[in-house]
Amino acid sequence: MSEPLEEEEEEGPPAPPPPPPPPPARPSGAQLLKAALEQGGPGAEDDLRELLRRRRASFSEHLKWLLFNHPVPSVIQEGPQCGLVALWMAGALLHPPKAVSLEEVVQVALERGYTAQGEMFSAADMARLAEEVFPCQAERLSGGLEGQNREKILQHLLAGLPLLIPYDEDSNHEPCLRRGYKAHWAVVSGALLGLRGGSQLPACQEDEEMPGLFHATPPCAPLPLGAVAETYLLSKQGKSCRYQLWDYRRVQESNAQLTDFSPRRAADGKVYVVPAGGVREGLCGQAVLLHPLPA
Repeated sequence: MSEPLEEEEEEGPPAPPPPPPPPPARPSGAQLLKAALEQGGPGAEDDLRELLRRRRASFSEHLKWLLFNHPVPSVIQEGPQCGLVALWMAGALLHPPKAVSLEEVVQVALERGYTAQGEMFSAADMARLAEEVFPCQAERLSGGLEGQNREKILQHLLAGLPLLIPYDEDSNHEPCLRRGYKAHWAVVSGALLGLRGGSQLPACQEDEEMPGLFHATPPCAPLPLGAVAETYLLSKQGKSCRYQLWDYRRVQESNAQLTDFSPRRAADGKVYVVPAGGVREGLCGQAVLLHPLPA
């Protein structure tokens, strides 16, 4: 009598693959600020010195050169967040212990209807947003960056306070003239001033390697505008961690011709928040000064 055949066990479906690892946690506001401040530390000072060495030949020997800067942290933007990133850098300079995350700044801007993709085409909205997310007073300048506004800007920077400026960004991140098609935001935290002979310098120290260059630490005593022959702005923006040195006139000219919305953006199928009067109403000839709240 033959033995009964053993029934073969049917194989079930293959086991599902293990779940993917969870995405890395987004850094908290405090962690982001700590990392950004480290990027704006001694290494940034070395970058600034190298920048001055490269540009040294363009500085007139007949002027005294005064450099002052209140360093801001660096953050690289994701998408069209240049204005929000510039605001975050400026706010972190004013109140480093109060770690407001960039995500919070973006969220408030979205909730208030100031932005749809991260863009900021309104200096007035930028000023309102600044006052909501940071303990500061925002002063919006209009009518261009010359005359009384130029004096306000220089005294503001001498006091060690940040400035937000919209401009057209060239491929090297410097100001250019594109009618607003390449509208971008930068934070300005210092300046290099060429002072006429006989001008009274604030408390400062002459550079050991570059004679005629004097370093001052903000806040500095106010300077009469008539003593300033040349002005360069120390600026950062969201596409590079390095400082750039921009001729004030080039910044002023770029800021003054922000009039049109980019046709490329208009045709990309995305929604953007633009004032009723367009880029001209929102950005042209404007800037935002940030002041700490009175103690």
